[in-house]
Amino acid sequence: MSELQHLIKMANQIAQNIGIGASEEETIDKVENHITLFWAPPMRKKICDYIETGANDLHPFATKALLKIRDKL
Repeated sequence: MSELQHLIKMANQIAQNIGIGASEEETIDKVENHITLFWAPPMRKKICDYIETGANDLHPFATKALLKIRDKL
């Protein structure tokens, strides 16, 4: 598994699990916060760059959170 594939897998797991019982907006905020706090800047940049390619294999909440992160890079 490549580093990018690993990042995609982790982002999807976070999006699927961190907001159980929360609204979509709350979940997206939680995903954004978690990735911002716990992922190194190069990891965040790599997956945010990946969004530009379409990133069809990302969970929709992960994509929305990463778009917010990308805007802050």
